[in-house]
Amino acid sequence: MNIFSLHQASLAFGGPKLLDQVSLQVASGERICLLGRNGAGKSSLLHLINGDVPPDSGDIIRSQGLQTAYVPQEFPDDWSGQIRDYLRLQVDTVTTDPLAAEVKIDQALSLLELDGEAEVSALSGGQKRRVLLAAAMSLDPELILLDEPTNHLDIDAIRWLEEFLLKIRKTLIFISHDRAFSRRLASRILELDRGQLHDFRCDYSTYLERRQDVLHAEEKSWARFDQKLAEEEVWIRKGIKARRTRNMGRVRDLQKMREERRQRRERTGKVKLQLEEAPRSGQLVLEAKDLSFAYAEQPIINGLNLRVMRGDRLGLIGPNGSGKTTLLKLIAAELQPTSGSLRHGTNLQIAYFDQLRNQLDEDATVKQNIADDHDQVIINGQTRHIYGYLQDFLFTPERARTPVRVLSGGEKNRLLLAKLFTQPANLLILDEPTNDLDMETLDLLEELLHDFKGTVLLVSHDRSFLDNIVTSSLIFSGQGEVEEFIGSYDDWLVLQQPATEAKKEKKVKPAPRQERPRKLSFKEKRELEELPERIDQLETEQQQLHEQLADPNLYKGNNGSKIIQFQEQLAATEARLAEAYRRWEELDQIPE
Repeated sequence: MNIFSLHQASLAFGGPKLLDQVSLQVASGERICLLGRNGAGKSSLLHLINGDVPPDSGDIIRSQGLQTAYVPQEFPDDWSGQIRDYLRLQVDTVTTDPLAAEVKIDQALSLLELDGEAEVSALSGGQKRRVLLAAAMSLDPELILLDEPTNHLDIDAIRWLEEFLLKIRKTLIFISHDRAFSRRLASRILELDRGQLHDFRCDYSTYLERRQDVLHAEEKSWARFDQKLAEEEVWIRKGIKARRTRNMGRVRDLQKMREERRQRRERTGKVKLQLEEAPRSGQLVLEAKDLSFAYAEQPIINGLNLRVMRGDRLGLIGPNGSGKTTLLKLIAAELQPTSGSLRHGTNLQIAYFDQLRNQLDEDATVKQNIADDHDQVIINGQTRHIYGYLQDFLFTPERARTPVRVLSGGEKNRLLLAKLFTQPANLLILDEPTNDLDMETLDLLEELLHDFKGTVLLVSHDRSFLDNIVTSSLIFSGQGEVEEFIGSYDDWLVLQQPATEAKKEKKVKPAPRQERPRKLSFKEKRELEELPERIDQLETEQQQLHEQLADPNLYKGNNGSKIIQFQEQLAATEARLAEAYRRWEELDQIPE
């Protein structure tokens, strides 16, 4: 049964129409994921459905007594007080019966497991998300509208949200760029593109396949139309004598075709991501020994031992506030450890993506944030005009001249990526780069990181992004403890499932007699201390031999014996380097 309908509805705010004569029917019990580029009008559509804004034209049909509830992206910054007071403020908009209002509030607090007397200002981001949901549930809605409900939530909170929304069995329309979240919840996909709604009555995975077919069919249709228009333009330019036998209907048809082409709304350009890569770093990228960091005597990182090698793709996973960003700042030298040591390898060049976007000057323009007052940037040794480079990140020349403070969250993240990718780097430190990015940009960022030949350290709550990028993970417990795990988030999650049945099948064996563990001898301890310097020397020697063999002048004249000599030296150096790393790893496993 349909509970809500739009018929030929249009909506604009002074620019191109966000909704251009769209129609929509929503049936009870559906879970609809609303997709589209940043700025396409998705939030505006939710506000229209909620009754916050009227359409410029068209009709809205609601089932009798339909109650909707809108859950915004963020809790209001200017609100303070107890949770119960906030819920009471929401419920008072739909009922004048104080007793009925308190009953609804108590039910919502119980459902969301919240303490009504708790102060909102003391809540975490995940708890504030629960308050917003409680406010929606206290209205007893049939249709819930959620605007980016997973934004800034950690993975545990996102999984809880998924289970909650599945359990309440309400009709949902939600905006989300979290692919795992959409895949789990959505029974139908709506895509808002250039003012039109494209309806895919299927799950998210099937939508991805069908969408490609739709875009391909559109491209073929436009190509046929453009060819026909070009032929008619040639005909009209032949002059009146050549057209004398033609009827005026063909002229009128040409005029209609011209108007149709003028009215066509092209798809927003595709993001083009290109990274300025630095020369290779050393084999060892960084090493932490008993690394600790505390804030106000509260341990955040406690005795971390970690070795990151060139080419590693390391994901940092854990609750908000567990120390992930702190570790990244320690590695980027923005913080200093309380105790322990952190050593960078050779030839290391770092590019750091800060989730708070502190690298952006809010009062400067988009262009100035990338190139100051210059008109060109250099990417991979090639000079590019700044406006052409910014168009790769979907900033038109007009948008490039606007202050950063007026950009959306997704635009600011694209700008920070554009700024980051002008820096030569062989180590990428990415702290929540996926926030607010549309799905197409996420896919392209994944492709770039796959092709990147350097090392990646990544914090993200996008489970699909983590699973597609990382090869090993650091699991943060929240009490300063960090566990290294080989594999992605899904791999780790599988191992967390209860294994009691498997344990029952195994017979309990008596514990073997433990032998006294071997410790490093004095000579081995000294060897272990000297190995890092030895490795640095070998890597420098290796780099110099590579440069000599890459010199074109070496291959001019009679230098055959010299080339063979360099090649033999390189092979010997690389063999010694491999043996040094093997020995280092061997000794490092023996307790001191």
